[in-house]
Amino acid sequence: MTGPTAPDRDAVRALAELLRTWWELPAREGRPKPTQQSLAGRLGIDQTTLSRYLNPRHPSTAPLRTVELLHTVLRAPAADLPRARALAEAAAAGAVRKSPRPAGTAPADGPDATAASPQAPAAGAQAPGPVSTPPPAPAPAAPVTRRTAAARAALAFLGVLTLGGGIGLGWGALAHRAGQDGPPVAAVGASAGPTASGWPLARKGDLLWKARAVQYLLRAHGHAVEADGDFGARTAAAVKTFQAAHGLLADGKVGARTWSHLIIRIDSRNAPKQAVVALQYLLDNSGTATDITGIFTPSTTRSLETFQRDRALPVTGVADRDTWRALLAAQGPGVHR
Repeated sequence: MTGPTAPDRDAVRALAELLRTWWELPAREGRPKPTQQSLAGRLGIDQTTLSRYLNPRHPSTAPLRTVELLHTVLRAPAADLPRARALAEAAAAGAVRKSPRPAGTAPADGPDATAASPQAPAAGAQAPGPVSTPPPAPAPAAPVTRRTAAARAALAFLGVLTLGGGIGLGWGALAHRAGQDGPPVAAVGASAGPTASGWPLARKGDLLWKARAVQYLLRAHGHAVEADGDFGARTAAAVKTFQAAHGLLADGKVGARTWSHLIIRIDSRNAPKQAVVALQYLLDNSGTATDITGIFTPSTTRSLETFQRDRALPVTGVADRDTWRALLAAQGPGVHR
């Protein structure tokens, strides 16, 4: 099959119309409307690609990650997100597939992609002329004695040990510092991934999964924040309030210590709705299909057990500390504006 079916084209068109509506929404609400160039820069894609995603007449499907990021950046209505996700998944299911290669051909990057042998010229090409005899190869250098080779190998081994020791000392110092809630040295100016403790660092400016995980869990603790996927000033203020109430440094950054207080152990007897939403969202976003209902159903338990089994964790069906940490580490790179 060389193209999407009719229902898939409908999903592509409907998704593009919805994304374009989001893009035009700021102007209707009296807010500055971002240019496609600036919007593409925030999404990390080129302007031409973004223009195709916003054009209902162009058969280009925006990936789910881009759809979610557009929803957050453009402050689109929360009620639109489930429909946008469904359209993106339907469109992706019928995305254009590559047509099969003719028999006897090899992929461009496969082992047969090298140039043909000079003894087998392409059809229609002239036969090669007389092949000149290459000059004789230079005489080989004097063989290296076994004793010399052993000495060189020993020196190389000692050099590797010395270099490895220096690197190990450096990483040990970084690991010691990363146990606190502050950003690791290498994460300055970037969206930090998991630290040495295994917990990611979430802070003001983070978008999508980091922001939503923090916001859902803050809501589970009774803080009135909107789970819009944008770690803004209100979310940072709520984090500071939460940290102060638990005797933590109130810096508004969610690191190992704050995560340890923020997560909630979930089982069949203790399943606060917003904490379950956070669990289901992270499970689904990690690739373990899960319905986001806020109810800890048997289906959610099975998804949780599948995730634990895939990550070599004890298969308990309980969202404990180790499971939460593995879930957060499985979300992929963060997005920071």
